Amino acid sequence: MQRNPGSVAVLGLIACVCAFYTTAAVDIPLEVLAHINIEQLPTITEQSPSSLIAFPFDESFPMTCEAKGNPELEFRWTKNGQEFDPSLDPRLMKEENSGTFVIPNNGNLTEYQGTYRCYASNKLGTAISKEIEFIVPHVPKFPKETLDPVVVEEGQAFVLQCDPPQGIPPLQIYWMTINLQHIEQDERVSMGLNGDLYFSHAVEKDSRRDYCCFAAFPRIRTIVQKTAMSVVVKTKNSGMSPETANAILERRPLFLTPSGARSETRLVKGEDLKWECIAEGFPTPQVEWVKMGHPLPVKAKLENHGKLLIVPRVDQKDGGKYMCKAKNALGDAIHYFTLTVEEPPEWVAEPESQLSMIGSDVLIKCSASGTPQPTITWRVNGEPLQGAPAANRKAFDDTIVLHNAKASDSAVYQCEASNKHGTLLSNANIMIMNLAPMILTKDGEDYSAVEGKGVMMHCSVFSSPPSTITWSRDDSPESVEGPRFAVHDNGSLEIYSAEKDDAGEYTCLAKNTEGPAALNAMLYVKDPTRIVAAQEDLQILIGTAAQLSCLAEYDKSFSNDFELLWEKDDLAIGLNHTENSRYFVEDGILQIINVSHRDQGVYTCVARTPVDRDAASALLMVLDVPDAPEYLVLSEHKSKSVTLKWIPGDDHNSSTTEFIIEYEESQWEPGNWKELLHVPGNHNQAVPKLHGHVDYRFRVSALNAVGRGSPSEPTERYKPPPAAPDKNPENIKIEGHLPHEMDINWEPLLPIEHNGPGLEYKVSYRRQAVEDDWREHMVKRHSFVVKNTPTFVPYEIKIQARNHQGWGPEPRIVTGYSGEDFPSAAPDVAVEVMNSSVVKVNWTRVHKDKLHGHLGGYRVNWWRLRSLADSKKSHGDKRALVFPGDRSHGTVPGLTPFSEYSLIVMTFNGRGNGPGSHPLNFNTPEGVPEKNPVFRVTDIQKHTVSLLWAPPLEPNGILTGYLLEYQLINDTEEVGTLQTVNISNPGTTKWILRDLEPVSKYKLYLRSCTKVGCGPVVSEECTTTLETTPTLAPPVGLSKSASPSPPSTPKSPVTKRTRSTIGLASVHRGISTQGWFIGLMCAIALLTLIVLIACFVNRNKGGKYSVKEKEDLHPDVESQGMNDDTFCEYSDNDEKPLKGSQHSLSREIKAGDSGDSLVDYGDEDVQFNEDGSFIGEYAGRKAKRASAEIKAAIQTPA
Repeated sequence: MQRNPGSVAVLGLIACVCAFYTTAAVDIPLEVLAHINIEQLPTITEQSPSSLIAFPFDESFPMTCEAKGNPELEFRWTKNGQEFDPSLDPRLMKEENSGTFVIPNNGNLTEYQGTYRCYASNKLGTAISKEIEFIVPHVPKFPKETLDPVVVEEGQAFVLQCDPPQGIPPLQIYWMTINLQHIEQDERVSMGLNGDLYFSHAVEKDSRRDYCCFAAFPRIRTIVQKTAMSVVVKTKNSGMSPETANAILERRPLFLTPSGARSETRLVKGEDLKWECIAEGFPTPQVEWVKMGHPLPVKAKLENHGKLLIVPRVDQKDGGKYMCKAKNALGDAIHYFTLTVEEPPEWVAEPESQLSMIGSDVLIKCSASGTPQPTITWRVNGEPLQGAPAANRKAFDDTIVLHNAKASDSAVYQCEASNKHGTLLSNANIMIMNLAPMILTKDGEDYSAVEGKGVMMHCSVFSSPPSTITWSRDDSPESVEGPRFAVHDNGSLEIYSAEKDDAGEYTCLAKNTEGPAALNAMLYVKDPTRIVAAQEDLQILIGTAAQLSCLAEYDKSFSNDFELLWEKDDLAIGLNHTENSRYFVEDGILQIINVSHRDQGVYTCVARTPVDRDAASALLMVLDVPDAPEYLVLSEHKSKSVTLKWIPGDDHNSSTTEFIIEYEESQWEPGNWKELLHVPGNHNQAVPKLHGHVDYRFRVSALNAVGRGSPSEPTERYKPPPAAPDKNPENIKIEGHLPHEMDINWEPLLPIEHNGPGLEYKVSYRRQAVEDDWREHMVKRHSFVVKNTPTFVPYEIKIQARNHQGWGPEPRIVTGYSGEDFPSAAPDVAVEVMNSSVVKVNWTRVHKDKLHGHLGGYRVNWWRLRSLADSKKSHGDKRALVFPGDRSHGTVPGLTPFSEYSLIVMTFNGRGNGPGSHPLNFNTPEGVPEKNPVFRVTDIQKHTVSLLWAPPLEPNGILTGYLLEYQLINDTEEVGTLQTVNISNPGTTKWILRDLEPVSKYKLYLRSCTKVGCGPVVSEECTTTLETTPTLAPPVGLSKSASPSPPSTPKSPVTKRTRSTIGLASVHRGISTQGWFIGLMCAIALLTLIVLIACFVNRNKGGKYSVKEKEDLHPDVESQGMNDDTFCEYSDNDEKPLKGSQHSLSREIKAGDSGDSLVDYGDEDVQFNEDGSFIGEYAGRKAKRASAEIKAAIQTPA
């Protein structure tokens, strides 16, 4: 056929420029129809399926036919090729503006059974539907009949026929008894595809009267039953020999079905192949299937005990020759099958609807494939081509050509491809028209693009002939072009990787021969949405809270439209904000409360705007203790071991480090689980060692970094047989509590270590290196006492376990000693005086033969006889030090200087102390005195201060005098020069300091001295007065420096008066020489005197003045309490001159000459290390020291 080149070019333009026109149907958009009345060919849009079955339980049956077109369509029907008008039958329900009608289920439906076809027509053409078959099924029934019994000889084959009635497929057949019990089927008895029941040979149990065939039709919900059949099997004569009976029964196979030697089957591609071979014979034949020259298809399967071959969904490669063989020991039978696979019609080129311009050439192509080859039939508007001739139309085998098409050539062409397996029908709407471009996209659309991403701006055009479409920007006549711009066939402009400069107004221009059309669109380029801080993968402990964070950036113009969402495993997380909700999102942070296993997964943070989105994912892994191991089983049971195997449970994202095997036994501690073995976490079995005669059961738990999981279910119990003990007692202890006995104790075997009943111990002993023979005793307890032993001699001992099954292993030998006795000798002792409070004691070691036991060490006892300053002896408390081990010297500290002591040394062992050495007396040299227990100010005047003290309770030597020091102080850090007074008379106990500054504060220091040096200092503070007063101030502030302040005593009037002058204590002594200061002081003194006189008058009312005066003039040191309100306070913690003193106190104590610096020692024995260092306490306490008393006034030296 000659083709017009111009027509071919136009057709090419249609295909390339406007893909809209190459779709399967020409759909004129509603927007076009709303503006102009364009005629449109009919198109079938909906129809009923090719088979419509009238099931009795349905209320009605719609025959559907819907179509569209312009002008309005008219519908008509044919039934079995004849015109059929549903409107003429009042029982049929017709729908307006539709071809659909409904057949109600309210009468005899048989008259409506047939094949229907719908036609939809307007002035442009006619579209037709596929054929629709309306099937009215009848209720299937078995015929009523009387069936004679089937009588067969034992060993013969027979068949029970079902012959089911016809009905709507699928058909399901069952063989059952009257009581609805299934007839048992096996290799001997089986049902064929036709429903018959085949017996390859009869046996006596086949005799019964109720073989029933049931036919089920599930689509119509119907089951029917055939009349019951009876079978009688006659047995062989009992008089026959077994050999004769067997010769009759045994025979080679013969096929009951199929008949003949060959069968041919034709199937449509996609159908299921089902072949069966059922044979008779005895023994029961076995069936095999083979494809000749090829293996059976992979999808093939055998059923019905190998008698049924099924190949689902056959295709061309399944075709060919097959063979089935039935065989037994006597021979075989063979049947050949040939399979031919055919195909229903399939479109190779389905005719397509077309919109073409006037004057073009139109080609309509239709071709199909199938086996056999389909026949192609053409129609136009539902009529054969011959019935509607056209001068410009030519038909070829599979193509119709319309040359120089006109508007009147618009029509609906039908192509029908059919073979014996089916029919294909396709409608092609051919429209011939010219139309100026119509832009269907809304004008003035706004588009938002994301920088760096693509955007599509639409320009949908309907026209004939097709339009050429160009895009321009910002009123520029030039079209946009470049590698980032593309105009698609549907008119849309796509910009790849948009840039900020791409923003602006764009124009779409569509042109064809009938005219132009244009639209405008605005493009905005936005900043991309990016997740800048994404959550990393997270591991979280179960039961805790998890936080997943997400931070995103986006274009600020989307502030109201931006969304930050969370997904779990690609599903949105619902946030219902109820009390039971465990998910909360705040500021981009997802919080999961009380994390559980179901929370594990991939969490995705989605940042979304109207134009783009970004997402980031993180894996949340929930950590937990391992699940309990499963399927714990015991195997390889042996006398002393068993193998445990298990399947590990889920480790919940923390690798199992080890498995813990526990056991429980039922005899000694039932219900108490104990650990038996630890196994590495990469193992799933273990072989624990077991004890005999113990009723075990086991369980296993897993351990990971989170913790220990729950245990598995326990195993069944296993009790190994009794056996001899595996071990002997341990921790053997040999002790001697009495001189002629030896106590042997040991740690007994645990109950499960007995390995069987009747456990006892054999105790064997002998003297070391003296006796050769062992002395043996059998005991059941775990101790034994050997009587009449020599004192403290070595023995060899061994202990062996035994039960009813035998002896334990050979025991090891241990060495011990018999009982100890007291040491019988004392060491020789010498003393070396180290200083005034420490001596070194040396002694000779006691010979080991005199120890009579293990040497414990040496004990030193000492006591004070008297002070060398006092000739009267007074024994002090006895004290002791223990020096453990074998040594010959020790150091005794804490002695009182200038004293006479007595000392003894003794050794000791486990039994006790030996005799003491001869007492050794020694003297300690002089030391420095102790603190003065009393130091007080007794009177304060303008230029003098009177002092009173008591001598030290322990002078530690012969007193040589006192060192008295004082210095001026004030409230600043500046202090005056330290002044010293040496008092050489040790009997002096009071002193008056003279030439002091008035109204000035002084600090006073006092120490007692011997020829060795001066002792610790005691101090006092006081302030001189403004004027000299006649009254002697009572002594105040008396206390010992090492003691806390004593409780307060009632305040005296003098104390209050003296306190009133404290406010002037800080006056600098330099201003006392100024005239104005002297005048001021005189005025103050006068006022003070008047106040004091008034106070004295008031206080002395009641006649008590004389008593008080006597107390003030003759103070009793012992009776005066110490209180915090005294004028001059006693201080024991300020023993050194204040900072700024011009020189240090004289007679400083030399290093090493200090008194006893150790704490008091207790009554308990104490110990020293081998070098003599102190490791315990004294055995006695220091004597309590009485407070000093001043019995009479002591005259001050002139």
